[in-house]
Amino acid sequence: MSSNIPIHSPHCVVGVIGGGQLGRMIALAARRMGVRTVIWTGGLEAPAVECADEVIDKPFDDPAALKDFCSRVTVSTVEFENIPCETLEEVAKCTGLYPSPNAICITQNREREKNFLRENNIPHTWYAVISSASDLATALRELNGPGVLKTADFGYDGKGQVKLEGHEDAAEIWAAFESPRAVLEAWVPFEKELSVMAARGADGVTVTYDPAENRHRHRMLDISIVPARISPAVALEAAAIARRVAEALDYRGILGVEFFLKTDGSLLVNEIAPRPHNSGHHTLDACVTSQFAQQLRAVIGLPLGSTRLLTPVVMLNLLGDIWRDETTPPDWLPLFKDGEAILHLYGKRRAIGRRKMGHANFIGTTAADALSRAEAMKALWLH
Repeated sequence: MSSNIPIHSPHCVVGVIGGGQLGRMIALAARRMGVRTVIWTGGLEAPAVECADEVIDKPFDDPAALKDFCSRVTVSTVEFENIPCETLEEVAKCTGLYPSPNAICITQNREREKNFLRENNIPHTWYAVISSASDLATALRELNGPGVLKTADFGYDGKGQVKLEGHEDAAEIWAAFESPRAVLEAWVPFEKELSVMAARGADGVTVTYDPAENRHRHRMLDISIVPARISPAVALEAAAIARRVAEALDYRGILGVEFFLKTDGSLLVNEIAPRPHNSGHHTLDACVTSQFAQQLRAVIGLPLGSTRLLTPVVMLNLLGDIWRDETTPPDWLPLFKDGEAILHLYGKRRAIGRRKMGHANFIGTTAADALSRAEAMKALWLH
């Protein structure tokens, strides 16, 4: 099927591989645009199914599910990257898949991602690939300082990471790490963590959103402040690097590029997300075009929308630890009393641990105003 079927055609069906909250928000954006969606859940709990037109609730390695998915869609995309590369390649053979399997497979694996950054002269942290205790011992000697040992595959939200000071016993650390392959990265003293959402269309045009300034809690994104409190020069450099990443990947769709801003003003790319990103959720309420609508535009082959920021905004992640118990949310009344805070819940049934249950966007006349209100609300719920 053609990926350039007009958006208002009843035959335009976007397949989404993955059924989490990002898939949910893609499906909601599709409904507003008159586009049908098919969600392939992978057999996992899938809050996106409530918003999709059709659902395939089977594992990603099920050949019948693959055939069924490809038979239903015009074009497809992903809402998370940890999908077998073989599955992505098979989907791409029968229907357009954007971003491409190559781009997703590079960014789903830290070793491939770091090698990509090095090969394309994109600024990144020092790293070494580790596959044995001997490799780790050699890398620690070369690093001669603190670092972070990270699994090569399936790491997100701080999972699969161990900080090392540099003097640890490599054999002991490797035996406890329980991963056949890893990346040791230098610990970077940074002033701020930033991210830029970039979108590249079918015609190769690339656009970027204003950089977000990100704060983390328990190694998970807590708050994003937009516009970031950085100099115009740093903002321009971050956007330029994000465009270089998108172009080097021959990307189509939206991606998030995370940075460390060092104390000397330089930027290092930390990670790349080949999909909508948590730090881009503010675009739902504070930008002309949301990251989810932008993803659909790129995937379908439409011109990209404006990324203009309409108002300062702070995005507050709502984690399960503010729930009263697994099924009882906090009192939302104070948020609604704020008047300029917008609640987005993901439809997840149980608030287990620090699970991402939703987010709230706080609109403000200034970023400082929005930040103070968001922090006060979080303190109230955590009290």
